[in-house]
Amino acid sequence: MTEASENIDFADRVAALIREKNELSQQLKQLTALYDGVLAEKERLEEIIASVPHQYVPDSVRVETQHALKFKMVTVMYLDIRAVTSITSCENSADAIDELDQVMFHFNDIAEKYRLQVCKTIGYSFLCAGGIPEKNITNPIDVVLAALEMNDYLQNVSYRAAGEKFWQLRIGIHTGPVTATASGRKKITYEIKGDTVNNASRIAAAAEVNKINVSVFTYELVKEFFVTEFCGVIPVKYRDLEMYQIKRLKKDYSLNVDRGFYPNSYFQIKYALRQFTDLQEQILDKLERELPPFLYYHNTRHTIDVVNQVEIIGYGEEVSDEDLLLLKTAALFHDTGYVVGSDNHEYFGTQIAREILPKWNYTQEQIEKICQLIMATKLPPNPKDKFERIMCDADLVYLGRTDFIPVSNMLYDELKALGSNLDIDTWNQKQVDFLSKHQYFTQTAHKVLEVGKEYQIERLKNLIAKHES
Repeated sequence: MTEASENIDFADRVAALIREKNELSQQLKQLTALYDGVLAEKERLEEIIASVPHQYVPDSVRVETQHALKFKMVTVMYLDIRAVTSITSCENSADAIDELDQVMFHFNDIAEKYRLQVCKTIGYSFLCAGGIPEKNITNPIDVVLAALEMNDYLQNVSYRAAGEKFWQLRIGIHTGPVTATASGRKKITYEIKGDTVNNASRIAAAAEVNKINVSVFTYELVKEFFVTEFCGVIPVKYRDLEMYQIKRLKKDYSLNVDRGFYPNSYFQIKYALRQFTDLQEQILDKLERELPPFLYYHNTRHTIDVVNQVEIIGYGEEVSDEDLLLLKTAALFHDTGYVVGSDNHEYFGTQIAREILPKWNYTQEQIEKICQLIMATKLPPNPKDKFERIMCDADLVYLGRTDFIPVSNMLYDELKALGSNLDIDTWNQKQVDFLSKHQYFTQTAHKVLEVGKEYQIERLKNLIAKHES
């Protein structure tokens, strides 16, 4: 074999190796993408399983769910209890230990009251978290309320040493992501790890005796409700972390104005308005899963639209915070009855509201008002009071908006899917008749939308005339 032919043969082998390498690289990329997709789906399913009450999860599945779950927004409280003197050196150490056990039991009760997950209790430390396994937007508020109640309780337990209160505590709270490992069969427990846990511990160590310190991240989420004071910084990874001391609830939100540890009814309304985000997510998810696919108009987009519009019109009509909450809740539920059927969907919506809302701490009186508002959306509109007028206007706000024609067409397509035999011109004429007779009931809606409604009548008439020609 000549030198030239040997060089060609070697070049061919090199080229073949390069092609094989490129093919393997491409296969590796595809396998990596597939693995990432499977891993993401696995984590999604694990989070769903972890959020299901343990009694509904089969043992075989429960064993497989002992793994790490990631949560993006969790509020961690690290509480450190110390005795003024050594327990073994006090006059009656058995009484002191019994009292510490009683304190820990009571702290568990407080944590359960505020829907917190107790993650670890070792010696004098107590670790719990809000936002696991069920994600919620109110967990920073829940944890701070629990901290205030725990601190108040500890200041009133009886054991003393040398004339002083025997127990002292320091509380640190931080909000951020955590990794949680679920374990257990009869009762699921969680072990949480990550920088959020470590920072909560550091913040507790920096707190004054019998004081509650929170990070700047938690502070931003709770400052609307609590009296706070900047109290310095602590070094954490690559930066300094600002801390604030929680003094008490603001007086407007306090059941007892002098103390400020327990919330009043006005706080509950403000809290429910913030919690509405979680309720809305639950109901919209239900609608996405259960609404028939041919509901082109009465779908989640329409529900979101009506929720937004009752808020806008409600502000314009100067309603109270509680009334705004009831209006937004009624708007959220007003078309949920379509998951049962289109006929009498308003009534079915009230039944769904009666089933779900008690779990979100709505009172029976509030639920009755919400159901009345849902029924007020039944056509033809005939509102009896200011709030029903707001509800009716929000439900038909599209009549005066620039997107009227496409929205009207979606409603037409929906009616066709439900069996209507109207042609488009007949439908448009019916819309002209409806618009001509319709009147917005609130000054806010009338001022903003009435002119637009007249414009839509002209647009419809032009469409009908164009088809006739």
